[in-house]
Amino acid sequence: MPVFQESCAEQIQAQTIIIIHPGSMYLRMGRASDLNPYTLLNAVARKRKLGGTEYKDSFLPTVIQRTKELTQAMEESRLQVSHTLQSCLQSDGRRRYATPPQQIAAFNRRSNPEILSPCKIEWLKTEQDIIVGDDILSLNPNDDYNIHFPYKRGDLNVHLGPGGSLRSVMADLKTIWEHVLTEKMDIPLRDLKHYRAVLVIPDIYNRNYLKELTTLMLCDIGFGGCFLLQDHVAATFGAGLGYACVVDVGDQKTSVSCVEDGISHRNTRVRMDYGGGDITQTFFWLLQKCAFPYKSCDPSEKLDALLLNQLKKDFCHIDLNICGSQEKTFVVRKPKTQTEKYTLQVGDECLVAPLSLFQPELFKVTGVHGVHVQKRSMGDPEDPHDDNYLRETSRRGMKENLEQALELQEEVIAPAVGGEEEVVVDNVDSAPSALSNRDIDAPRDFVVGPQQLLGLDHAVLQSIDRCPTDDLKRKMYSCVLVVGSGMKFQGIGMWLHNRISLQIPYTYRAEQLDIITHPKEMDPGMTAWKGAAILSCLESAQELWIGRQEWERIGVRILRERAPFMCFTLCLSFLCNVITSISKRYVTNCKISRLGLI
Repeated sequence: MPVFQESCAEQIQAQTIIIIHPGSMYLRMGRASDLNPYTLLNAVARKRKLGGTEYKDSFLPTVIQRTKELTQAMEESRLQVSHTLQSCLQSDGRRRYATPPQQIAAFNRRSNPEILSPCKIEWLKTEQDIIVGDDILSLNPNDDYNIHFPYKRGDLNVHLGPGGSLRSVMADLKTIWEHVLTEKMDIPLRDLKHYRAVLVIPDIYNRNYLKELTTLMLCDIGFGGCFLLQDHVAATFGAGLGYACVVDVGDQKTSVSCVEDGISHRNTRVRMDYGGGDITQTFFWLLQKCAFPYKSCDPSEKLDALLLNQLKKDFCHIDLNICGSQEKTFVVRKPKTQTEKYTLQVGDECLVAPLSLFQPELFKVTGVHGVHVQKRSMGDPEDPHDDNYLRETSRRGMKENLEQALELQEEVIAPAVGGEEEVVVDNVDSAPSALSNRDIDAPRDFVVGPQQLLGLDHAVLQSIDRCPTDDLKRKMYSCVLVVGSGMKFQGIGMWLHNRISLQIPYTYRAEQLDIITHPKEMDPGMTAWKGAAILSCLESAQELWIGRQEWERIGVRILRERAPFMCFTLCLSFLCNVITSISKRYVTNCKISRLGLI
């Protein structure tokens, strides 16, 4: 049967496509035919040479030294959130109440750990020079290993310390990806020429980094082909949405942009340098104010960092029906030490920590957090027809077309005869000069508060406000998609809904706002990876693949021709083909679902 033959061909194709989605904390990687990817720590540990400089990237954002002014500012922000929570109502209409922090602290000071049986976990004993992924957690802190995370704050972790050069970061990525291919997926490196790879990149990208990453996949690792896909675009495919304002909260960054039909609108993109890890550090600061009983906890140690991250996942929520103090327990397990079980009380600290996304002054515990937009390319010496060339030629063409239209307009209205209806024409003589002096592609900076911080709700509203048309704004106000692993708190979607609803411009309030936090009942951290897997098997994706030979022959110029987020002409063609491909899929009984892709 034709359907069976086609589905078999699709199955074979999906098995030879590798989807790579790297993050600041975890890497998700697997075949497009897999139901779920392999997820592992996106880090590599390298044996330090004798006399070499010690360097270890932290597992949580580093806490800065708090001055008296900083502590006072954070305390004021905490009180502001606490007062907001106390003014809220429970689902039955009763006003919320909170247990005073002093009362909770008094209980926690009296709490002593219960000693359990000794921990049976042992430190990893190895002579290997390189350790990859989750095995790093079992390394003895006293061993001579440097730990490197290739990504930080949603972008490549290039820094001035040991192993911080761009070449070193690329070597770390090569080591990690080849480890997953050979050890997890059982693919010999010599066979990679028969495989193709899709790399999920940040929505706000660095063009020079894209060139290096493409070279890494095609020339250094040896994939037979590859293409790049923005994470927000992939998320809409994973959620099965034609358009959405995508909110991606990761471990160390939060990004927002408006996506329509597979294209992320450039001027709507914004990235803030805070995420789930900053929430964890804020939560730890709040716990310390309540006399956290595990007094030797050190967030700079990897096991304690993972423990705090797990406590955040287990304890934090936005459920307004939970009031007062709650008694919780947790266990501390470390090799070569006794296992300890702690009992503590927590109150509204469990709500204040995740709400720091809307009150980002609380993130000052981890320092200054920048706000980034998609900057215009400054040009590429390897590409004579780069962004600057296309921008200047398009501006010149627009000016010439406008001048021709003005001349034609003058010819039409010149022979007007008295007695006929008078034609009134607006004065547009200044349009050509205005066009030449104004850069229509220049990104607008997002308006931040007096503390140079941008809350999540304000980022969403400003992103939508930068959409080019009112119709697109209405679409985005009606659908907000939340993805990433840094915002998985019970009730956070309703809180975001209420915050945005109160601030939507009057013109668009008729639209029904829909906040999607668990698209298709899947883990929101998997949405972008799943979307990339779906897109890679569509017919429209065939024109996106870049081969090694053409990359070596043409170089970075081919990104302008193949990457839909770099070329407007390709965008239009890509959109038409995507819509056609998706229509065919649904007409043929959704054959993608047979591959386990959706």
